[in-house]
Amino acid sequence: PTGDEVDSDPYGILSLAGKRVVADAGANALNEVAANGAIKTLAVFPDGLAEAPPFLGLPPGTLIPMDTVPTSVALGPDGHYYVGQLTGFPFPVGGAKIYRVPAQGGMPEVYAEGFTAIIDLAFGADGSLYVLEIAKNGLLDAFIFNDWTGALIRVDPDGARTEIAAGALFAPGGVAVGSDGALYVTNKSIFSGSGEALRIAP
Repeated sequence: PTGDEVDSDPYGILSLAGKRVVADAGANALNEVAANGAIKTLAVFPDGLAEAPPFLGLPPGTLIPMDTVPTSVALGPDGHYYVGQLTGFPFPVGGAKIYRVPAQGGMPEVYAEGFTAIIDLAFGADGSLYVLEIAKNGLLDAFIFNDWTGALIRVDPDGARTEIAAGALFAPGGVAVGSDGALYVTNKSIFSGSGEALRIAP
């Protein structure tokens, strides 16, 4: 739907009555899949620009195209969809945004920004949004230096941000809010044999 290469990576899935809402990290789109399999595009996320890393050999400050790469979708207390962005290469620190998409589809608007490598989202009962970053220091540091330090950030309804369980997460992959109010996070999610599920008390 973005008009460039044909690509699809249905990564984040929200299950609702009679339908699924899918964040497609390849197509850079949010899709609604009906019970009969029919697909409707709710939103398309625009490409951005990011500063080229030094190892590309480009002049300092050169901007290069960057895919949005939506990885997660959550239903907000207002009934709209909230979509987290991983970002594509060069994976800038602080370059990831959270978009709000109307429930019936339409132009996405930026709800919050300044995050890094968002991999999942979940809302708490009080309306707080929990944002999970797979690599808080950026995916380049993760790939090159094996720095997979993750972060779980609570965004209060008033916009205040607090990091939860700082230093405890390493390549986290998903977050859910349990019926007991606790947070459940998959940790070490990309490493064979060492993955774990953590319970974080509220």
